Amino acid sequence: MREIKIAKSAGFCFGVKRAVNLVYDQVGNAKKVYTYGPIIHNEEVVSDLERKGVHVLSEEDIDAMLAHDGREDDAKEIVIRSHGIGRDAYKKLEQLGFEIVDATCPFVKKIHRIVQEETEQGHCVVIVGDENHPEVCGIRGWCVREPIIVNSVEQAKKKLDFLDKNVYIVAQTTFNDVKFKDIVEFFRNKGYNVIVYNTICNATEERQREARALAADVDTMIVIGGKSSSNTQKLYEICRRECENTYYIQTLVDLDLTVIESAKRVGITAGASTPNYIIKEVHDSMSELSFEELLKQSEENGNKIRVGSVVEGKVIAVKPEEIIVDIQYKADGIVTRNEYSSTPNLDLTTVVKVGDPIKVKVIKTNDGEGQVLLSYKRVAADESYDKLEEAYNNGEVLTGKVTQVVDGGLNVVVNECKVFIPASLVSDTFEKDLTKYQDQDVEFVLTEFNPKKRRVIGNRKQLLVAKKAELAKKLFENIKVGDVVEGTVKNVTSFGAFIDLGGADGLLHISEMSWGRVNDPSSVVKVGDVVKTFIKDINGEKIALSMKFEDENPWVKAADKYAIGNVVTGKVVRFASFGAFVELEPGVDGLLHVSQISKERVEKPEDVLKVGQEITAKVVDFKAAEKKISLSIRALDDAQEASEEE
Repeated sequence: MREIKIAKSAGFCFGVKRAVNLVYDQVGNAKKVYTYGPIIHNEEVVSDLERKGVHVLSEEDIDAMLAHDGREDDAKEIVIRSHGIGRDAYKKLEQLGFEIVDATCPFVKKIHRIVQEETEQGHCVVIVGDENHPEVCGIRGWCVREPIIVNSVEQAKKKLDFLDKNVYIVAQTTFNDVKFKDIVEFFRNKGYNVIVYNTICNATEERQREARALAADVDTMIVIGGKSSSNTQKLYEICRRECENTYYIQTLVDLDLTVIESAKRVGITAGASTPNYIIKEVHDSMSELSFEELLKQSEENGNKIRVGSVVEGKVIAVKPEEIIVDIQYKADGIVTRNEYSSTPNLDLTTVVKVGDPIKVKVIKTNDGEGQVLLSYKRVAADESYDKLEEAYNNGEVLTGKVTQVVDGGLNVVVNECKVFIPASLVSDTFEKDLTKYQDQDVEFVLTEFNPKKRRVIGNRKQLLVAKKAELAKKLFENIKVGDVVEGTVKNVTSFGAFIDLGGADGLLHISEMSWGRVNDPSSVVKVGDVVKTFIKDINGEKIALSMKFEDENPWVKAADKYAIGNVVTGKVVRFASFGAFVELEPGVDGLLHVSQISKERVEKPEDVLKVGQEITAKVVDFKAAEKKISLSIRALDDAQEASEEE
């Protein structure tokens, strides 16, 4: 039994179907109906419309009407075919009083906007396509600056002298995608800065991919379409390379059935301008299988594509900012970066590859350009909301990545569901700047869950408070006065520093930072320093710390170092009315009484001494119990004089 395979996307594309339907919709009204050129490149359809009273006008016809003042009193409409026309052509039609019904394919309209904007800025635009094709002529008509038109690498070689350094490239929607890539690569290899708008219609790309794959899998390939149809000619070329027995026909009349007599597998594809009834006739002539059944299956698949429906698809192309998905529908689906993930600037080529299965939700059946808009993250979010609700009910700890720091808190994503953590619930202490959390994974619990309003509130503070309480309990169970502990400086104030001991903070007072005098705590410790202290006192939840370890107490060896009669050196650190205090070493000061500064009378010590001045003196008194040392410069001078007299 012969197997007949029909390409899924064979026949009318979205743009052509839309244009043909618009013309048929106008038939029978009170106005004369015209089309600007044949509505599609299919003689059967054009002839049928002519029989229904639709007249075809060429560009020459329009110019002739203008030359003879062709305005008429009768109302008349003209349908712009899917190929589109140039800006000047619209003005001519308006001058002639036509009511314009614009059936230009949305994909082509997009190219019009691109070339107009780029050429208005003076940029050099290259149109890749057949310069005589009506679509290319229309695109050219929207260029403010004359574009360069090429359809092969060979043509591109001849146009290099006309290019600027920066080249903006668009393509005829039905152009061969492989040839387009070759031309783009050629310009890049020549050192041009190429900005590419890949405007080849997704339906065209998919039609060509399907044709190529189908032709490689069959014994005989039938390509159906008008002889003047550019996209059908390209389908024929593609299929001919894969299958030697490839035949190009317009209708069943052109098909020699003897060419398929020995074929076990026959493939059929058709250009974008080929009506379903012609494909049906060809199919039915070769097989007893019902074309209506195949069409019904296709329509059933189409009925699944409605806003809100979830469908299974296959990735057929990936760009950094969008994914093209085959959803078994007349048009492919598009998943934009924002509808794939909440991660900003994610390069989709790093997370998805061609051939991957993907479950998506339909958010628009027509984005205005014939494509179906899809969302991957909304499916993931819907599935995740059930898990979030369970986590909310069970008090489960969740982990999510901070994707955005906003006024008032953090946006965190968990399996494509957005959770908001208010600033007051981010930490157990006030944090003015939350930017340190950007792109960080954080743990939290849910304290509010409202799926209808998509309001999900997270709480990180609750976990931190609970964790600290647990650590504090363990800490107080295991410490006592006198224990040596290590901690991290958490905050520095004018009176000391708070040390995080891992569960509770201890206060290291300024007076306990050194055996010597400390005027500014920040000169001793800084936030983030790890310091070793010992616990001086515990009073409820208050812990007093000290760095004045007894084995470092300078008074332990002071009796030997500062015995009466020893000559010592130190720096003046402060004054009193009765003398000056001299630091002999950190923690050990001696008093130089005003009467011991000099033999001569000194009214005030600061009259002859300065803070920071280094002096040498003799120890004249030492009281260990009171930690007092008396110094005398005068006694040292007397001793030196006595020595000199001898």
